[in-house]
Amino acid sequence: MAAFAMAVYFRGLDGAETFALTDAMIRSGETIDLHAAIGRKVVDKHSTGGVGDKTSLAVGPIVAACGVPFGKMSGRGLGHTGGTLDKLESIPGFRVELTTDEFLRQVRDGGLAIIGQGATLVPADKLLYGLRDVTATVDNVSLIAASIMSKKIAAGADAIVLDVKVGDGAFMKTIEDARELAEMMLELGRHARREVACVLTDMDQPLGHAVGNALEIRETIATLRGDGPPDFTELVLAASAHLLAFSDLGVDEAAGRQRAAAAVRDGSALAMYERWIAAQGGDPDEDALPTAPVVLDVDAPGVGYVGAIGAVDVGMAALRLGAGRHTKDDRIDHAVGVLCLKKRGDRVGAGEALAQVHAHDDRSAAKAAEEVLAAYTFTDDVPPATSIVLETIG
Repeated sequence: MAAFAMAVYFRGLDGAETFALTDAMIRSGETIDLHAAIGRKVVDKHSTGGVGDKTSLAVGPIVAACGVPFGKMSGRGLGHTGGTLDKLESIPGFRVELTTDEFLRQVRDGGLAIIGQGATLVPADKLLYGLRDVTATVDNVSLIAASIMSKKIAAGADAIVLDVKVGDGAFMKTIEDARELAEMMLELGRHARREVACVLTDMDQPLGHAVGNALEIRETIATLRGDGPPDFTELVLAASAHLLAFSDLGVDEAAGRQRAAAAVRDGSALAMYERWIAAQGGDPDEDALPTAPVVLDVDAPGVGYVGAIGAVDVGMAALRLGAGRHTKDDRIDHAVGVLCLKKRGDRVGAGEALAQVHAHDDRSAAKAAEEVLAAYTFTDDVPPATSIVLETIG
């Protein structure tokens, strides 16, 4: 298999070969047919990962509040910050490990479940990924696409929105590489008779304000309340609109966006979030989330505009605070992280708070504050405005 991974890395796979690999990986374990179990079209969302990416945590409740079942199997983070499961585990009592029967029952009865991927689902992917990691063959579009889509297809949703991150804090650094991966995943989804759309999104700065597990849960709650950061809110509504257009509601994307926005305005999205968290054993009260003992402001050194924020630099500062993992066995501190209060294009005054570091002690807070300040660059002129959604494919 090491030789196979090396051959693929150097020679590549065509579309048919990539589908054959994906199909073989799916067949290595159990599969779930959500449509048959629920009796309706079920939707799912996947992100290739980025700094401050908590999108699924807001999209799921919005889509479910609109009457569309949302079922997702997710993973833990390795690197910058925690994965979706790590963020959810910052909620006291929340259970990510449900049996397949419990998962199906919750999607059917509650309309929404996000759980950990069981060991019986695509076991070949876990083994192959471990091998790719030690043979320097991770960076190959066919192998990346097969890894992602084998898990999405085996998990059983009828329609999937794929959020492919582009830029400094993403695996794909250029729009061209992201487009190639997106088109490959779309092809694999269509082969498997799934409806798929890909949104290519900006990861040249952290998404939203919050980077760190409990901080990101708080930002999710604020967004479902209608008080989220503009870039994060835009991405959440765009992804929700795609999923609602894929659903059995019979609406197009524009109508889907209107319904998603209405679910936030009327409080039904937040109510769905609270029911979902409680159904998986968690305490949905924001006050139950852990808080860091030390909060330190990072002040602007002068007057100007934020020209850029290095997403990886902020992510690494959060990682060193304890918000992420260096190795899969590391314990995560759910309370720590960084709030980027000022984003690209914002005007700042001398001494004004750019960011906030949440840490477990003064020493780590001071070190992280230096790293976060170094991640910011400033300009005298307003930088051109950019959209969070760079391109939509499919």
